[in-house]
This record gives sequence, C-alpha cells and structure tokens, in this order.
Amino acid sequence: MLARRDHRDHPGGGMFQKHVSDLGALDPLAFGGACMNAAVRAVVRVGIFTGAKVYFVHEGYQGLVDGGDNIQEATWERVSMMLQLGGTVIGSARCQDFRTREGRLKAARNLVKRGITNLCVIGGDGSLTGANTFQAEWSSLLVELVKTGGVTAEEAKNSSHLNIVGMVGSIDNDFCGTDMTIGTDSALHRIMEIVDAITTTAQSHQRTFVLEVMGRHCGYLALITALACGADWVFIPESPPEDDWEEHLCRRLIETRGRGSRLNIIIVAEGAITKQGQPITSEDIKNLVVKRLGYDTRVTILGHVQRGGTPSAFDRILGSRMGVEAVMALLEGTPDTPACVVSLSGNQAVRLPLMECVQVTKDVTTAMNERRFDDAVKLRGSGYNLAVMNVGAPASGMNAAVRAAVRIGLIHGHKMLAVHDGFDGLAHGQVEEIGWGGVGGWTGLGGSKLGTKRTLPKKYLEEISATISSFNIHGLIIIGGFEAFTGSLELVEGRGKYEELCIPVCVIPATVSNNVPGSDFSIGADTALNTITTTCDRIKQSAAGTKRRVFIIETMGGYCGYLATMAGLASGADAAYIFEDPFTIRDLQVNVEHLCEKMKTTVKRGLVLRNEKCNENYTTDFIFNLYSEEGKGIFESRKNVLGHMQQGGTPTPFDRNFGTKMGAKSVAWLTGKIKEYSRHGRIFANTADSACLLGMRRRSLVFQPLAELEEQTDFEHRLPKQQWWLKLRPILKILAKYKADLDTSEKAHLEHITHKGVPAEANI
Repeated sequence: MLARRDHRDHPGGGMFQKHVSDLGALDPLAFGGACMNAAVRAVVRVGIFTGAKVYFVHEGYQGLVDGGDNIQEATWERVSMMLQLGGTVIGSARCQDFRTREGRLKAARNLVKRGITNLCVIGGDGSLTGANTFQAEWSSLLVELVKTGGVTAEEAKNSSHLNIVGMVGSIDNDFCGTDMTIGTDSALHRIMEIVDAITTTAQSHQRTFVLEVMGRHCGYLALITALACGADWVFIPESPPEDDWEEHLCRRLIETRGRGSRLNIIIVAEGAITKQGQPITSEDIKNLVVKRLGYDTRVTILGHVQRGGTPSAFDRILGSRMGVEAVMALLEGTPDTPACVVSLSGNQAVRLPLMECVQVTKDVTTAMNERRFDDAVKLRGSGYNLAVMNVGAPASGMNAAVRAAVRIGLIHGHKMLAVHDGFDGLAHGQVEEIGWGGVGGWTGLGGSKLGTKRTLPKKYLEEISATISSFNIHGLIIIGGFEAFTGSLELVEGRGKYEELCIPVCVIPATVSNNVPGSDFSIGADTALNTITTTCDRIKQSAAGTKRRVFIIETMGGYCGYLATMAGLASGADAAYIFEDPFTIRDLQVNVEHLCEKMKTTVKRGLVLRNEKCNENYTTDFIFNLYSEEGKGIFESRKNVLGHMQQGGTPTPFDRNFGTKMGAKSVAWLTGKIKEYSRHGRIFANTADSACLLGMRRRSLVFQPLAELEEQTDFEHRLPKQQWWLKLRPILKILAKYKADLDTSEKAHLEHITHKGVPAEANI
C-alpha cells in the first residue's frame, strides 16, 4: 500500500508512505500465488528507493480491517531472501468483514490514521473488485468517519482520495486483460514435473493416465499442459467436446496405440463440462476408457501441489517488473486517476482500467454459464513438401517446435521432411520423411532430436540446392540460434546463383543466449534462466550457515548479457557484469565496497554474476581474486562456472509452449507464402519478405524479413544492436540498493481492454 503525504515534495507526486498488501481474500483463486513475493519485494524496494516509507499489511483485507500489528513498516532487509519462496510471506486470508460497509469503515480508519492514500493490491478479480469498491466509497467513508468521530476533519482532508493499482496473482491465468498472471508459470512448472514423472511409468506399464489440473472456469493450465506434454486429449470448460466425444476419444486412443505408443495421456480441467453443462470428471473418463477399451487406466488429481513450490524465473521477473510498474503508476496518480491493473501484453507492461478487466472476466464466466461456445474451425490441406531442421547449439524447446511444425504440417496435408545435423545434413542429403508418430513424446525432451551443428551453408550452396531439388522441398523451417540467422542470410544471398534456393524460409530463434535479432525471447533461454536461478538459490542457501560469503558465478551467453542480467534479477544478485554495460576497475571497487557495507547488515551473503565474455581482461578469475583480496577479514569469496549445464535439462513449460506456438505459426506462414509464390506448379520466391524470422516483438509474434534484421545486427559480437532487457538493469541495481536512474521513457499508459479477433492459424 502506498500513502502520499505532501503532493509538492516529489516530482512524481509528493513524499510517499508505501504499503503493500497481498489480497486474495475475496477470491480463492488468488490464494497462494506462486510468486507474489517477487512483486512484494519490488514494491518495497522501489518504494524505498523513491524516498518512500513502506508498510506491510498482513493477512490481506482482514489485516486492513483489524489494523494494529497487521500493518507494519517494511525495511530493505525484511524482503531479502524471499524471491525463492512460494506463496506470500505477508499472508493472505478470506475476509467476510470487508464485504460489509462496517468492515470497510474500519479499514478506511486504519488507513487514514496512518496517512495512507495509495493502495497496491495483489490478487484475483474478487480482491480487485473489493479494492475498486473501496475506492468508489472512499469519500462517503470519510464523511461517515468524521461524523462518528472516527477521524478528525484534518485527517480526512489529508486523505481526501485513494489511489489503487492492482497486480493479478492467480495460477489459473483467468483474468482478462493480461497475457499471464503472477503464479501461472510456476504452477505449470509443478504440473510438468509431475506429468514428466508419470509419463515414464505409463510407458513402462502401457497405461492410460487421466490427469486433473486446476481450473474451475478457465482451462489455461489444462490446455498448455496438453500442448507441453503432447497429450492425446484435453477437456477444458471454455470448449466442451462434441456430443459424441466418447466415441472420438476412444478412437483417438486406439489410433495412438496403433502407431506404437505405449501410453495415453488425457488432461482434464476440474471445471470441464459437456455442451449441456454437465460436469466431465476424471473418474468419468477413466470408467469410459476401462469399460470400452479395457486399458489399464489411472487417475491423478494434482490438487494444491500446483500452488506450492519454488517460483519459476519467469514469475520472479514478472512479479518484479509488475511491482516496479505499480509503484510508477501510484507515483503518477492523481485524485482523478481511476483504479488500474498492471498487466502483461506480449513482453510489455501495460495499465488497464481495473473494472473493465474485472467486467470482461465476469462476462466470460456468464457466457460459459449460458453455454455460448464457439464452433471449431476446420482446416483444409494444401499438399506441399516442408523441411524442418535445427542449426547451432542445442536449446531446450527445439523439439517442441519441431513436433508442432511436423504435426500442424500434416494436419494441413503437407509432407513433412526432417533434416538431420543442420546445414551439413541438408548438404549431404540427410533428409527423411517424418510422420505423426515420429515426433511423439518430443515436447518434454531437451537437446535436439534432429541433431544440430554450427556449420554455415555458404560453401555448400551447390550441394544444398541439389538436395532441395532432389527432395522437391517447397519451404524450409530453420530452428536455431545466431548460426541459423546468419546461415539463412547466406541462403538468401545464394538465390542469385541457385534458383533452387528461391523457396520461402522461416527462421525460429532457439538459443540459450537469447542473442538473435528480431525477437525479445528465444526458445531455450527460459530453461537456461531457470537452471541458473535454481543453482543460485542453492549456492546462496549454502552460505546461510557460514555467512559473510560472496559468490562469483559465470554464466553463458557469448557477448550477450541476457542470462546474467535476468538471472541476477530473478535471484537477487548484487551485481551482474555484462559486455553491453561496460565497467571499469572503479566499478569493481564500488561493488566490493558495497558488499563490505552489506556485511554489516543482517544480510551477510553476496551474489555476483559475470557473463562469460563481458570483458577479456576482467575474467572470472580476476574478479574472484580481486574480491578475495579486497574482502579479506570482511567476507570470503567463492566462484562457480556453470558451463554447459545451462544448455541441458528438461524444457520449462514456457519453452515448450513458446516452441509449440512458434512451430505452428511458422507452418501457417509458409503455407501462405508458398501459395503466394506458386506459378504454374513452380515456386519462385526471391523477394525480401519470402525469408523471414518469426519473433516476439513487444506485444506480438511477427514475421520480419531477414534483410531488415541484418541492418540491426552487430555481427562481430553476434548481438542485436538494440536489446529490450537492458532497460531492466537499473531495476536490478535499485533492488540491490545501489543508486541508479530508473528508465521510465517507455512507461505504461492507461489503456482500455480490447477484444481480440482470433486469426485462422490460432485455431489449428
């Protein structure tokens, strides 16, 4: 919660007292958001950074009503070591009292007595609706409090308005207006860990598993889980199955077993229903499969395990970014500012009117209750030969992208070709047709099942042209890192000499370094980021007993500092050295002095990240030796080089989902481009827009010509010339208690929620 004292003392709107409250009180879907702590920490520290006084409100609205010790001042140290904790450390509780005007009068008095006129609420639609009601009644509550003697006229005058900013914490991702709610990604991590474990036993015993996940009114968790694990069937409340779904389901399971699969996975949301509104339970599905097919079938209901556990790196960063934006929104608030929600649109923070979002969320529930479901969109085939390949270093999520491309291509009626070992394999004819079952179970596998090499195609253009002609390839999907980008440019350059290269080409960025131009995110970077964050958590925990210890950790990324910066933000690092943000020996000295001061507080441990190519002279060994020497008698230093463990491991739900979306979208684009460039049975694509990179840019997935991206690239250092995440570095420094200028040049402005149309390829 945030309180303004003197509107004239601060350029953003006065001297602030800031209070934070996790409110899941009125909506059980908001309880236990897996990464509310990151948002709490960000609001507290950025609030203190702006010269504000910050308070915790414990136990949500109940603490607001009860007051007393439930409202306590927050300090910098009190939010240390909480990033890795699930749930919310300040508590959340249901509160019937706040539903009544009498309860809201008590809450208003507790705020007025402390001069609080700004409130930051983290919760679901019930909590946010309560906050909006509170703001709407504020003036009348003050009048009543003055009449009854609850507050003085002077106190009421100083608290004449209440500003509210909300952040959505819900594992169901059921709030309209934001692409992702805080806690959803962590819940998907828990689900996928269980699904991956169950898959192994199901294969061993040839079983069918029915897994029930949360989602009474929203099927997001079920749908993304089904995409991420390659499930045979998924039931969600928003899209009930056809009336004869029992026959369709049984036929699908038989077909899967007929293709050699030893298991079946069925995902069901707890709120799944028929078109008549009757519930479809996991037991119903089990009984159906056992009775009609005789398959050994087991039910697993995941329950509240989905709410717990360590937050994912995505949720930690999302909570931190949303927390910073919430503080900025409150600093800029005026008496006329409506209550808003800080939301995520693509990769951008946006502000939306709170009640617009709440109303649309309720409209969805109403539509479902009235059984107004959209009809399914049917696709027609085209019959082209599409090849898919991996290039560069392996990255978790590559296999999910390949699987999606292959299966969506087959649905379109295409013949899908798998190219092994990158451009080298394409040059030497290592191409084979791949069917539906050929990519079965690939989604959850790390590395590259197709094989991948860093070989570039320039010296093999003649051989590659011959392979394209031999296999009659009409379109090419290239999934990989910087080599995929530069290699595709070489293919385009070779079009002038080799006509066979004049086919549509789509590049999908997949690299742990996240250094491919044209995309804010690359497949594989999230998995690597979670690996680093988890390792940092364990390393920090190892110092809990010894204390006075500083760890220097080296991350991968080449010259790109994305992993070091974002892992630093997710793990609460004290510094992150990267190539893009040059540093000197004086900066290293300042960091050492900062850590020496930190050791005098209650937090007696430090974490420093270094990108592997941040500086050719200030190596990891140099920094370790410097810290060891300058910290003598104050702290000990340790170093860790994480190495290739960052490239391995099971892909995270984000990378599985992202890879699946990118693979599906690439096929839809290629299909359109092949039709566009087909003339009399021949394909001739030689324009700039026939070779594109598919990337996430700000708020949407877009196709960008490789020729345009070439101008935006630093080829010497294998980097984009502009990188969005660099603007987050001041947040990292501020949260580590350094003085820094917060970049607000791209601050979010209040927008209105929009109803987006669904493109054809989205219904694949």
